[in-house]
Amino acid sequence: QAQLVESGGGLVQAGGSLRLSCTASGSIFLINAMGWFRQAPGKQREFVTAISRGGSTNYADSVKGRFTISRDNVKNRIDLQMNSLKPEDTGVYYCTAHSAFNEVDYWGQGTQVTVSS
Repeated sequence: QAQLVESGGGLVQAGGSLRLSCTASGSIFLINAMGWFRQAPGKQREFVTAISRGGSTNYADSVKGRFTISRDNVKNRIDLQMNSLKPEDTGVYYCTAHSAFNEVDYWGQGTQVTVSS
Protein backbone atom coordinates (compact mmCIF):
# COMPACT_ATOMS: atom_id res chain seq x y z
CA GLN A 1 0.00 0.00 0.00
CA ALA A 2 1.39 3.37 -1.07
CA GLN A 3 1.84 5.80 1.76
CA LEU A 4 3.35 9.20 2.46
CA VAL A 5 3.87 9.93 6.13
CA GLU A 6 4.53 13.48 7.29
CA SER A 7 5.86 14.65 10.63
CA GLY A 8 7.21 17.75 12.30
CA GLY A 9 4.32 20.19 12.33
CA GLY A 10 3.43 22.22 15.38
CA LEU A 11 2.98 25.65 16.92
CA VAL A 12 5.73 28.25 16.74
CA GLN A 13 6.01 31.99 17.24
CA ALA A 14 6.63 34.31 14.34
CA GLY A 15 10.31 34.35 13.47
CA GLY A 16 10.78 30.79 14.65
CA SER A 17 11.64 27.60 12.77
CA LEU A 18 10.14 24.21 12.11
CA ARG A 19 11.30 21.18 10.19
CA LEU A 20 8.89 18.91 8.34
CA SER A 21 9.69 15.44 7.08
CA CYS A 22 7.92 13.12 4.66
CA THR A 23 8.75 9.51 3.89
CA ALA A 24 7.28 7.48 1.04
CA SER A 25 6.73 3.80 1.60
CA GLY A 26 4.88 0.85 0.16
CA SER A 27 3.99 0.54 -3.50
CA ILE A 28 5.33 3.83 -4.81
CA PHE A 29 7.84 3.17 -7.58
CA LEU A 30 10.15 5.40 -9.59
CA ILE A 31 9.44 8.55 -7.63
CA ASN A 32 10.68 11.61 -9.47
CA ALA A 33 9.37 14.89 -8.08
CA MET A 34 8.48 15.27 -4.42
CA GLY A 35 7.31 18.39 -2.70
CA TRP A 36 5.02 20.29 -0.39
CA PHE A 37 1.74 22.11 -0.76
CA ARG A 38 -0.15 23.93 1.95
CA GLN A 39 -3.70 24.97 2.62
CA ALA A 40 -4.71 27.80 4.91
CA PRO A 41 -8.21 27.95 6.41
CA GLY A 42 -10.72 29.10 3.81
CA LYS A 43 -8.15 29.11 1.02
CA GLN A 44 -7.19 26.82 -1.82
CA ARG A 45 -4.25 24.47 -1.58
CA GLU A 46 -1.13 26.18 -2.91
CA PHE A 47 2.32 25.08 -4.07
CA VAL A 48 5.18 25.62 -1.64
CA THR A 49 8.22 23.80 -2.99
CA ALA A 50 9.36 20.78 -4.98
CA ILE A 51 12.55 18.85 -5.60
CA SER A 52 13.44 16.51 -8.44
CA ARG A 53 15.20 13.21 -8.08
CA GLY A 54 18.35 14.94 -9.27
CA GLY A 55 18.06 17.66 -6.65
CA SER A 56 16.68 20.56 -8.68
CA THR A 57 14.43 22.73 -6.53
CA ASN A 58 11.59 25.14 -7.07
CA TYR A 59 10.01 27.47 -4.51
CA ALA A 60 6.96 29.67 -4.30
CA ASP A 61 7.97 33.33 -4.20
CA SER A 62 6.42 33.68 -0.75
CA VAL A 63 8.89 31.22 0.81
CA LYS A 64 12.09 31.84 -1.17
CA GLY A 65 15.03 32.53 1.09
CA ARG A 66 13.21 31.19 4.15
CA PHE A 67 12.39 27.57 3.30
CA THR A 68 14.79 24.87 2.15
CA ILE A 69 13.81 21.49 0.77
CA SER A 70 16.17 18.53 0.77
CA ARG A 71 15.91 14.92 -0.31
CA ASP A 72 17.29 11.48 0.44
CA ASN A 73 16.61 9.22 -2.55
CA VAL A 74 17.70 6.07 -0.73
CA LYS A 75 15.18 6.62 2.04
CA ASN A 76 12.52 8.15 -0.26
CA ARG A 77 12.36 11.03 2.13
CA ILE A 78 12.18 14.80 1.89
CA ASP A 79 12.67 17.42 4.58
CA LEU A 80 11.49 21.00 4.65
CA GLN A 81 13.41 23.43 6.84
CA MET A 82 11.25 26.46 7.50
CA ASN A 83 12.92 29.53 9.00
CA SER A 84 11.72 33.05 9.74
CA LEU A 85 8.16 31.79 9.88
CA LYS A 86 5.31 34.23 9.48
CA PRO A 87 1.65 33.98 10.56
CA GLU A 88 0.72 33.70 6.88
CA ASP A 89 2.66 30.43 6.73
CA THR A 90 -0.03 28.87 8.91
CA GLY A 91 -1.87 25.96 7.34
CA VAL A 92 -1.93 22.25 6.74
CA TYR A 93 1.17 21.13 4.88
CA TYR A 94 0.80 18.22 2.49
CA CYS A 95 3.60 16.09 1.11
CA THR A 96 3.28 14.91 -2.46
CA ALA A 97 5.22 12.49 -4.63
CA HIS A 98 4.92 11.80 -8.34
CA SER A 99 5.50 8.31 -9.62
CA ALA A 100 7.00 8.04 -13.09
CA PHE A 101 5.99 4.36 -13.05
CA ASN A 102 2.22 4.91 -13.13
CA GLU A 103 2.07 8.72 -13.49
CA VAL A 104 0.18 9.04 -10.22
CA ASP A 105 0.50 11.83 -7.69
CA TYR A 106 0.43 10.58 -4.12
CA TRP A 107 -0.51 12.74 -1.16
CA GLY A 108 0.10 12.55 2.55
CA GLN A 109 -2.53 13.18 5.22
CA GLY A 110 -1.13 16.59 6.06
CA THR A 111 0.53 18.11 9.10
CA GLN A 112 -0.59 21.30 10.83
CA VAL A 113 1.74 24.27 11.05
CA THR A 114 0.59 27.21 13.16
CA VAL A 115 2.60 30.42 13.44
CA SER A 116 1.45 32.82 16.13
CA SER A 117 2.07 36.55 15.91
